[in-house]
Amino acid sequence: MIVADINDLQGPAFVGAKAKAYFELLKFRLSSLVAFSCAFGYVLASPQTQWTTLGMLFLGGFLISGASVIINQIIEKDLDRVMQRTMSRPLPTDRVSVSEATAFAVICLILGVVILMLYTNVLTVLLSVVSLILYGFVYTPLKRVGPIAVFVGAIPGALPPLLGWVAATGAITYEALIIFGIQFIWQFPHFWAIAWVSDDDYRRAGFKLLPSGGKKDLHTAVQIMIYTMFLIPLGLLPATFGITGINSAVVVTVCGVLFFAQTFSLMRSGDRRSALKIMFGSFLYLPIVQIAYLLDKV
Repeated sequence: MIVADINDLQGPAFVGAKAKAYFELLKFRLSSLVAFSCAFGYVLASPQTQWTTLGMLFLGGFLISGASVIINQIIEKDLDRVMQRTMSRPLPTDRVSVSEATAFAVICLILGVVILMLYTNVLTVLLSVVSLILYGFVYTPLKRVGPIAVFVGAIPGALPPLLGWVAATGAITYEALIIFGIQFIWQFPHFWAIAWVSDDDYRRAGFKLLPSGGKKDLHTAVQIMIYTMFLIPLGLLPATFGITGINSAVVVTVCGVLFFAQTFSLMRSGDRRSALKIMFGSFLYLPIVQIAYLLDKV
């Protein structure tokens, strides 16, 4: 077993194995995307980018996101054991104990809060903590209750760009709400496509995230299509309100139409392959749109 292998290691090998397990707990790719969204909001709002502040915002956002996903993994440790895609995580394999993971989450949270307090403002810190609470302690247990979990999870999922805007301006403005709204609506087809693809695993864990009573049916496919369609006009709001320009509006419209077009295949076939395309489409849509906005602003 993996835990036995780690316990049998000594010296640098043991330290290396433990460090790797802690690194996995942070979900580096996910936490980096969260941090990037924070940086995106900051640059979009800043007349002149302060690079030190930007770097510290990225680091603080990464650490608080890391603390959030560690809390999620602690709560879902036993559920992760029964799902194919999560059973090899550090907690289910006992490479890290619950007490070790808890201590690591607390350290990440404290460091993240201190960094944001020193380099941004109180409102940014408060919203970051609210995001962590919603994700770790509200969304996580609601995943076994019903589709309301997706609505709740979409709030902390959409907060990072707003946090970046608040870090630059100190206020929640209509511009901040616009970029929050785009990422908020994006969460629904993103979450539901993942839930469709991972349906077998989610059923084992008792997760009920799909809008149609947890079923992969036409109603769920239509819901995915509707939310994806809303992204097309929403994506034009930054240009409409002068946050960005026409170039990004064109890119965002093309991305929105292509993303929207993928949903028709799911409505026709209802198969996993179509849902997989939407899932990967959601992975591509958000960073491309955010980069387009940034390039247009720069």
